[in-house]
Amino acid sequence: MSSDTQMKKAALYRMVMPGHTCPFGLKSKDLLEREGFEVEDHYLETRENTDAFMREHDVKTTPQTFIDDERIGGYDDLQVYFGKKDPDTDNTTYQPIIALFSIAALLALAFSWVALPSMFVWQTLGWFISISMVLLGLQKLKDIESFSTMFLNYDLLAKRWVRYGYAYPFVETGAGLLMTATIMPWLSIPGALFIGTVGAVSVIKAVYIDKRELKCACVGGDSNVPLGFVSLTENLMMVGMAVVMTIVTFT
Repeated sequence: MSSDTQMKKAALYRMVMPGHTCPFGLKSKDLLEREGFEVEDHYLETRENTDAFMREHDVKTTPQTFIDDERIGGYDDLQVYFGKKDPDTDNTTYQPIIALFSIAALLALAFSWVALPSMFVWQTLGWFISISMVLLGLQKLKDIESFSTMFLNYDLLAKRWVRYGYAYPFVETGAGLLMTATIMPWLSIPGALFIGTVGAVSVIKAVYIDKRELKCACVGGDSNVPLGFVSLTENLMMVGMAVVMTIVTFT
């Protein structure tokens, strides 16, 4: 499409106020320029100007883009117009969990590179799991209220004892840190084993028995990751890590 839009003009109306510049306006301008448009950039510099513009064009938000005198809409609409976004798909995505597990794997490899004389695969795998636990716990701790609310949709223990949803991120993060440092196994192993087992059972019941379509709270309360394989994997990793550490530590 970019070859058809070379040297075309687009009119962009966006909020640029002394204390606020609309980020979606900046994204719209950048997208238009990358698609070969010359942008007529119109600032809405006061609340009054913005409200008057929205009344005139019968819209509820800014920015607004016009191409060939046709109103395209806001940033999301502009993405659809240029084929960057499918309007018929929901916002479900695995991107956050892919990014998190990728960083955890790289950190585990970095730890192995520094700490071990050779890349010992089992220790690297252990660090991958424990670091993943820390990063997943951190995502939940960013907004513990949102996490605990989403968690209540499917976790069997949290439904019976609401405060468990608030304790879970601390247990997961703490167990991950202790396992990464390989200290205090008497505390980290029971914690990981308990929350991992309860979590796995809860996911199996909600997804595979009750056939419910839910969002996973594994990467926080604002997650769009679907509940299912990812959350089950998270819990089974914790159970597996606890079992292996029990065997290594106490035998």
